[in-house]
Amino acid sequence: MMHTNIKLLDTILDGWRQALGADYDAYRNHCYRVLNVTLQLAPSSPDALQKIAVAVAFHDLAIWAKQTFDYIEPSADVAQAWLLENDHPDWSDEVLAMIRQHHKITTCPAHSSALVEAFRQADWCDVSLGLLRFKLNGEFLGQLKQQFPNAGFHRRLLQLSGRQFVRHPLNPLPMMRW
Repeated sequence: MMHTNIKLLDTILDGWRQALGADYDAYRNHCYRVLNVTLQLAPSSPDALQKIAVAVAFHDLAIWAKQTFDYIEPSADVAQAWLLENDHPDWSDEVLAMIRQHHKITTCPAHSSALVEAFRQADWCDVSLGLLRFKLNGEFLGQLKQQFPNAGFHRRLLQLSGRQFVRHPLNPLPMMRW
């Protein structure tokens, strides 16, 4: 089942529409692709969809909201504030781990929840344009891309990466984790 309309995700993103500017649709579509892939990879749990919606809304948001390419901790900070303001402090550990680990190159530590590792894999699947599939069905990924087109998301990432490299050639990808 493909999720195409998650009220919580859309409400959070709408609150950041101005900060996202012309990249709103591209980021929203990226979020929906990552959310759907995460749900394919993760074992189900009662709050999984809602936790993923919060994590995915905020995971890269500081690129736009805080104007930084070193965005992992600033994105986690904004998510933490949202969780506290919306009476979900009990979700903090897992949601913040999803954000902090989503650019981890290697598998998450064994003590991490399955949701954190699934989120990491889902983001890598999307950022790699499906080259990293993690055993997902190619037909599902194709349908997902059709429902939520790229809308310039990867082009924007390349522009931002190039700008970061010019400004900080010794630290071109500060968001990456081992």
